Amino acid sequence: MQQYLDILKKYWGYESFRPVQESIIHSVMEGKDTLGLLPTGGGKSITFQLPALANKGACLVVTPLIALMSDQVNRLLSMGIKAVAIHSGIGRHEMQVVLDNAMYGAYKLIYVSPERLDSDDFRNRLRHTDISFIAVDEAHCISQWGYDFRPSYLRIKAVRDLKPEIPVLALTATATPKVVNDIQLKLGFKGNHVISTSFERKNLVYYVRHSESKYNDLLKIIASVGGAGIIYARSRKKTKEIADLLRREKISADYYHAGLNYEVRTKKQHDWMSGKTRVIAATNAFGMGIDKPDVRFVVHIDFPDSIEEYFQEAGRAGRDNKKAFAVLIAGTRDKMVLNKRIADSFPDTTFIKNVYNAVCNYLKVPIGGGRGIAFDFDLQAFVSAYKLHPVQTFNALKLLEQQGYLTLTDELQNSSRVYFAVDRDDLYRFQVKNSSFDGFIKLVLRSYTGLFTEYVPINEETLAKRAGLTRDMVYQYFVRLAKMNIIKYIPGKKSALLVFTEERMGDKSIFISAENYHYRKERFVKQIEAISNYAFSTTKCRNVILLDYFGDTTATDCGQCDYCRGKTRVFGNEEKAAITNYILSTLKTAPCFPEELAEKAKFDPEWLSETAMNLLNDEKIRYSNEGKLEIAL
Repeated sequence: MQQYLDILKKYWGYESFRPVQESIIHSVMEGKDTLGLLPTGGGKSITFQLPALANKGACLVVTPLIALMSDQVNRLLSMGIKAVAIHSGIGRHEMQVVLDNAMYGAYKLIYVSPERLDSDDFRNRLRHTDISFIAVDEAHCISQWGYDFRPSYLRIKAVRDLKPEIPVLALTATATPKVVNDIQLKLGFKGNHVISTSFERKNLVYYVRHSESKYNDLLKIIASVGGAGIIYARSRKKTKEIADLLRREKISADYYHAGLNYEVRTKKQHDWMSGKTRVIAATNAFGMGIDKPDVRFVVHIDFPDSIEEYFQEAGRAGRDNKKAFAVLIAGTRDKMVLNKRIADSFPDTTFIKNVYNAVCNYLKVPIGGGRGIAFDFDLQAFVSAYKLHPVQTFNALKLLEQQGYLTLTDELQNSSRVYFAVDRDDLYRFQVKNSSFDGFIKLVLRSYTGLFTEYVPINEETLAKRAGLTRDMVYQYFVRLAKMNIIKYIPGKKSALLVFTEERMGDKSIFISAENYHYRKERFVKQIEAISNYAFSTTKCRNVILLDYFGDTTATDCGQCDYCRGKTRVFGNEEKAAITNYILSTLKTAPCFPEELAEKAKFDPEWLSETAMNLLNDEKIRYSNEGKLEIAL
C-alpha cells in the first residue's frame, strides 16, 4: 500500500486515496477484471494511471474521445510519465513507429481510440508488447443498452483475446443495472466484480425551475447563487446570446462551442478555469476532462437527451464537496421540442442512405474502397454543399456509425510532428554536404529530443523566433527536408475526421437494420421520457428520481430540491382554478406564446407553468404550427 501512496504523492501531490479509488487499484493490482462506477469528478483516471506506473509493462487505455485523450497524454508527459496516443488522426507510419517503440517498453500508458483496434498493424505488434492490463474508459459505450453505444467498442473483446492472461478495468460514471451487466458480458469478465460508490451527491442540490421566461430566471439564479458556473444550451447561437445577455447585466461571461478554433477555445477555457471569466455558456462540447472544483452552479437552459447526459454534466458542479446547485429550467414548450428531437434524431432510412452516398461522393471514395482511411471532414461545408438539414445529417451519420459503416470523430487539433528518417551518422554526412541546412537542423535538434525514435510535436512559430526566420521559411525547410527523405514531416491541422470502417457499399448493399433502427429509436424515446419525467414530475424528490434511475432504490428525500422544499407550499384548488381560468380565457381571446402568457400573469411562475402543462396533457390546450398555445378544438 505504501508503494501506491508514494506514487500518488510523487505525481499527483495527494496524501491519500478516495475510498473507491483505493479499492479499484487493489483489485487491478491483484489481476481481477473490475468494473468501476465512479460519478463525474470521482477521479477515474488515477485508478488506471497509477497502477500503470506500479506495474511492469504498459497499460492499454481505450477511450472514444480523441480531444480528451490528447489532453491526458499531454498532462502525463508534463508530469514526466511516458504516454502516447494512437487514433485516426495519425497515419500508418506514425502508428508503426509508436507501436515499435511500445514493444521496447517506451511507454507506460498507450491510449488508443476504438476504431484503431481493428488494424492488423496494431494487433500484430500488440502480441509482442508487454501489456499489464487494459483500461476501458467510458465503458458504457460497449452496451447497446447504454446512452452512447459505439459498435467499435465491441472490438475490445477481440483485442483482449490476444492477451487473455491480463485483467480489464472498465470505468464509467453513468450506468444503469442493465448496462452494468452488459459491460461485463461484452468484455468477457472472468467473474462479476463491480466496485462502486453511491451516485448520490449530498452537497449537490438538484432543482427544476418551471418558467416561461428562461433568461429572466437564469439571471435570478446567477444573482442568488454566486460563484463560478456553467450554462448548457443546445445550439451554438444560443451560447453566444446567453453570454451577450450576461455581459449586458455586468456579469463576467463567455461562450464555448466546437465551432470555434482551437486557440480561441483554449483561451476561453483557460480564462474560466483561472477565474478571469465567471460564467461560461456552452454546448455539451464543453466539460469533458474539465476539473474545476469550485463550480457553484450548472444550469441547463435546454433539455439534454438523457438522464445519463444530464447527470454527467450537472455533476461538474460542487467537486470541492461544498454546496452547489444543478438547475434545469423547464417550460411548457420543452415537451414539443423534445418530441421534435425524436424525429430529428431518427431521419428515415432513405435519407440516411442518401447521406451515406453523398459523403462517399464528397470524399471521392469509390465503391469497394475507403476501408480504414481517415478523411478530414467539415460537416458544415458538407451540408452546405448538398443543401442538407444539419441536425438530421449529423444524426444520420451517427446511425451509420452504429450500423458499422463509418466513425465520425470530434474535431481535434493536431500539432505539427517531425521524425528523422535517417540515423545520426547519415544525418551528419548530409549536413556536411548540404551546409545550407546545417544551422536549421542543429536548431531543431537543440530544441527537441527523441526525434530519431518517434514523431515529436514541434512548433514552427517557436523555431521561427529562435532562428530569426518567418514561419513560412521554417515550414519550407521542413518540406524540403521531407522531400529529400531526411525527415518525415506532418504539418499541424485542425479537423474532425471521418473514418470508413468498411469499404464503400453500392446502393443495393447499404443496409440499415430495421430491427436495430426501431430498437434504438424506442430506446431514445424512453431516454427522452425519463428526462421529461424528471423535469415535470410533481410527486417525487429530484434526487430520488435520479438515483432510482441508476438502480439505487433505497434513496430517501433529499430535503433540499425544489420538490422537497415545495412540499411546504400550498398550491390548492382555488389557486389551480384561478390559474386555469386565466390561461383558458386568455387563449380564447387569441393564441399566444408561453412567454407572453407568463408576462401578463400575476401568478407564481412555477404554478402557472405546471397548470399549463396539465392542460396540455389533458388536451384542453395545444400548440399551433407556429408554436403558440391555443384552445384545443
